[in-house]
Amino acid sequence: MYMEYITWGRLIYDKLHGWLQSAVKMTPNLVVAFLALLLFILIARIVRKLAYRIIYRMTDTVTVSALFSTLLYILLLFVGVFIALDVMKLEKTVSSLLAGAGIIGLALGFAFQDLTANFISGIFITFRKPFETGHIIETNGFTGTVENIQLRSTTLRTYDGLHVMIPNKEIFQKPIINHSLTPERRVEVPVVLPGSMDTADFSREVIKALQALPDVAKSTPVVLFTGIDGGNIKATVRCWINNEREQSYEDTLHRIIQAVTGFLPGFRNNTNGEQGQ
Repeated sequence: MYMEYITWGRLIYDKLHGWLQSAVKMTPNLVVAFLALLLFILIARIVRKLAYRIIYRMTDTVTVSALFSTLLYILLLFVGVFIALDVMKLEKTVSSLLAGAGIIGLALGFAFQDLTANFISGIFITFRKPFETGHIIETNGFTGTVENIQLRSTTLRTYDGLHVMIPNKEIFQKPIINHSLTPERRVEVPVVLPGSMDTADFSREVIKALQALPDVAKSTPVVLFTGIDGGNIKATVRCWINNEREQSYEDTLHRIIQAVTGFLPGFRNNTNGEQGQ
């Protein structure tokens, strides 16, 4: 029994002695690995600050700037950890970590395909800037003012006050009409005139009435006669209107239709009757 204790004691001593010798031999590598890791932590912090400033100048978006600068920071930290492990001659550990990271990345990619697609689309929208906050856009069947642009979705405030969140993937893959990039918008109003009506007088009066409207470009109103339908004359009233304000288009179109129908025989009496009431 006593000899067994001595044997176990020698085994433990030999094991601890071996570990101590290995630790002494590894001390230079540990110091170098520790210094390398500290160096990469310092570099990562500096790069994160510089990247944030540069990306913010390019995108003018806090979210994207913080995202990319943080990703660079994490990437440099991983590089520092891998180099430290390699200095300590732990190549198998490095290989296992890389393989595990690859498998996890593939699994997450398949699990969050839609989220990833919206995320990437949001990044492209931020860099390409087809629209900005405050612009009036039309996309995916909705028209409204851009309230907020996030990496996953964009929020529109429609003319009737609704807030619509549209996934960025849908916006990126479908046509976008940005009304704020075009300060003027053309309006066409088709009308049918009786054959007995004086077309020259109608054109003159309509153009004069449209030029008096505040949001209509003065030199643009024109009346085009496009065809004859039995005893009637087909015409199109065309002009350019201000497109900068949110409800300018609808309000001005309403006033244009009122002005045009005021010179049509079938509407003139109704208009006068409403005004009399």
